[in-house]
Amino acid sequence: MDTNNVILMSWQHTFKTLENREEDESKLTATFGEPLERTLERFFPNVPVEESIKIYRNYQRSNFSELITLFPGMKELVMKCKARGYKTGLVTSRLKITAMEGLDKFDLEKYFDVIITPEDTDKHKPDPAPVNIALERLGSKPENAVMLGDTLFDIQCSHNAGIGAVLVSWTMALAGKTKEDLGEDAPDYIINSPDELFDII
Repeated sequence: MDTNNVILMSWQHTFKTLENREEDESKLTATFGEPLERTLERFFPNVPVEESIKIYRNYQRSNFSELITLFPGMKELVMKCKARGYKTGLVTSRLKITAMEGLDKFDLEKYFDVIITPEDTDKHKPDPAPVNIALERLGSKPENAVMLGDTLFDIQCSHNAGIGAVLVSWTMALAGKTKEDLGEDAPDYIINSPDELFDII
């Protein structure tokens, strides 16, 4: 799901509310995929995190369904994965309530065998715990798995879990980055269209 717009607007709403200003977009996109509490504590060290998180999440919950879309070809990708008999899991830093709202909107939940949200673990990306939980529930081995992601935290999580890291080229967080740019955090693969994932598999 393309949640870029709703994330950016939620951040700008939070900055306007707390500091009466907007933040540079590149600073915001660099945090994509990071647990929200950690980012809020860094951006607003003098504001209780409970207060800033309430401002951010209230805006996002009110606008989430209206502002999200699907990236082209992604629903077809998960449908093909299921049709071909591959196990599928969703590992997200998004809270279950909005993750499920998005999956329901686009009728996607039935295509995932497991869905892991922050409520399932105390450790989050880039820690491997969420992926390890998904693999355990899937009955799968790391060497037989790949993770498709669009943030640095996805890549790092993949590496830490010992699974293949696949970065999509339509990422906003890492727009225009090459493997060389990312150094030790480089993904194993970068794909330009969803169906390229099947060549990797």
